[in-house]
Amino acid sequence: MKRILLISALLTLCACSHEVETVSLGIDDSYRIARMCKLPLEPALTGERYLWTVNGEAACNERSFIFLADTEGVYELSFDIIDPETPYHFDFTVTVLHEEVEYSPYISRVYEYRPAPGQFINEMPQYEPGDSYADILQKAEDCISGTNDVMISLGGYGGYVTFGFDHTVVNRPGEYDFRIWGNAFYELTNPDAKGGSAEPGIVMVSYDTNCNGIPDDPWYELAGSEYRSDATKHGYSITYHKPDPDKASVEDEDGYLNDLEYIPWYDSEGTSGFIAKNIFHDQPYWPKWLAEDEMTFTGTLLSPNGIDLSGTGRYYVLYSYPWGYVDNHPNDFKDLNSFKIDWAVDADGTPVDLPGIDFVRVYTGLNQYCGWLGETSTEIARAQDLHIPVRDIVPPDPIPTQ
Repeated sequence: MKRILLISALLTLCACSHEVETVSLGIDDSYRIARMCKLPLEPALTGERYLWTVNGEAACNERSFIFLADTEGVYELSFDIIDPETPYHFDFTVTVLHEEVEYSPYISRVYEYRPAPGQFINEMPQYEPGDSYADILQKAEDCISGTNDVMISLGGYGGYVTFGFDHTVVNRPGEYDFRIWGNAFYELTNPDAKGGSAEPGIVMVSYDTNCNGIPDDPWYELAGSEYRSDATKHGYSITYHKPDPDKASVEDEDGYLNDLEYIPWYDSEGTSGFIAKNIFHDQPYWPKWLAEDEMTFTGTLLSPNGIDLSGTGRYYVLYSYPWGYVDNHPNDFKDLNSFKIDWAVDADGTPVDLPGIDFVRVYTGLNQYCGWLGETSTEIARAQDLHIPVRDIVPPDPIPTQ
């Protein structure tokens, strides 16, 4: 058996802005890559067992291995095939360099935007006649990339957005890894109760293991404070139906709702209901760029957090959950709006060990309607990799005048 090690051509597809310049079909003594850039290694040989080590510590026992580091320096790697008949050992180095162009700590791309129906849909971002999905996707990216801070709405339960950075966000165990801004606030009469407008969104993360730069790898939920609550439902599903334009509107007695039976829905619990239309937002609530007559979302459902303190439907307070959700606490509370990759769990709730993430998905986690306030809908404005320093923009020196 010819003892060579192939470095996969996937190197050219790594989801970061600075790729390995030279792709080798054999193994070299050393490689040079930018920090936070993945180096996928795929051996041609097979054996009974495998072991990759980095600086003398076991890193992987699978046949394939993706090397990833956020700290510059020279790393000593080794690969072993542990097999009584054809054992194999090879040592090589990877030099991790600072990127040539500084990474941004903020969102660089929006990959998907699929909101559920809601009172801010077609407004945040603004739909214009003739807009395609590609147009709306670009508008969503323009809103929340960089430091633009223009809010987008995800609509009712399940509506989501998927975004990423210009590099892999590395998992630093025990630390907060990234932060997401919403528009939650506490009401003034009793701020200590942490109630006001909290519209919690659930966070999913994905690691680009196939290095193709698109979000088609497994997704993992970040288990927030309510993940293991008895009141939380996992595997919940809801289907919305496009409103019938010929149906007569059903107004409420108070005059705040134009149509109590505007957009019908049914869910996996055997429950059905409607997203009502209110007088404050008279545009269509169904995404106008979608041709489908129904849309279905599946995920984790959080328990209702809204309470009508007036008892008459006039004053709802939406209370924050302790931690782990988007648009759940005011943005001033950094840690309460920050997330750890360590929280990731699989579909069975088992913790998973991710070296980093390339894609983030946020979806509205509540199926809740609060009178004239409308449906509970998560909004986001920005996200930040907390491991990339925010650099102040230094203005250029003034041009001397005579």
